[in-house]
Amino acid sequence: MSFAEPFWLAGLPVLALLFGWRAWRPWRESVLWHSLADAPEARPPRPAARWKIWLPDTLLALACALALVALARPVVHSGRQEFQSEGRDLMLCLDLSGSMQAQDFKPNRFEAARQVALDFIAKRPDDRLGLVVFAGEAYTQCPLTLDHAMLASLVRDLELGALEDGTAVGLALATGVNRLEESKAKSRVLILLTDGVNNRGLDPRTALDLALTLGVKVYTVGVGKDGMAPIPVQTPFGPVVQQMQVEIDEELLREMAAKTGGRYFRARGGVELMEIYAEIDRLETSEITVKEYRLVDERWFAWLAAALSLLVASLAARALAGRLAA
Repeated sequence: MSFAEPFWLAGLPVLALLFGWRAWRPWRESVLWHSLADAPEARPPRPAARWKIWLPDTLLALACALALVALARPVVHSGRQEFQSEGRDLMLCLDLSGSMQAQDFKPNRFEAARQVALDFIAKRPDDRLGLVVFAGEAYTQCPLTLDHAMLASLVRDLELGALEDGTAVGLALATGVNRLEESKAKSRVLILLTDGVNNRGLDPRTALDLALTLGVKVYTVGVGKDGMAPIPVQTPFGPVVQQMQVEIDEELLREMAAKTGGRYFRARGGVELMEIYAEIDRLETSEITVKEYRLVDERWFAWLAAALSLLVASLAARALAGRLAA
């Protein structure tokens, strides 16, 4: 509880001093309340009659105190907060080419990228997210949505080998940018993860021009250790792990990120990949605005009613004392 006009409470100490001083003058009629012309000769009351002085005065003092509290307007505030988010629209582009089976990540690049993508989705509840997958071709696995449970389910269902093999970086970028074209969000972001070199479909720089035209910010992530990486290869005698050269077009990925205002990252291990997505999450923080509504419940009436009740009781006690004294 608080007070809308608390300056009235300053009268409480003054009231306490007045009635305190009155308590030291135990005569039937005090000069504070009656003129000397009307007051009977002051004399100390008998002990049995002291209530005739103390009861009316005590009730009057309490009535005055409660009246001051009522004038101060006690109020109780209740309220609620409403959070409004200005989310971002983000498209994830995930490489599903055969080289994502490489085991330089545990258990492999694809599984590491899938888990990091799921963690990223879980941390962005206020954003619309979508998913483009690519290998030798690219298609939209999920358009922009706030149904993150559905999106996460689709990510869990992804499988390598479902698409024609290859690395269509340009086609993946163009597909993701086209999905962002109709977005009305303040910020439109595309995160493209690959472990290879564009060797299929559209020229990536043509797709990059489209991203620049539409104002889409692109973050690129190159996945894979330097040098050689162990990759399972199917043979007539079953899968055999072979060492294969890691090839990532870092120059292209850097250019795509730099020209659109994003950043290029290189992940050489699972922990580093998690840190990259965490950094992107920090860089692309959603804007949250808070509106606070406060309801004011006035409580002065109850205090005033109590003060009036005590005032009536004080007058009744004084009248009764007068009758008994007659």
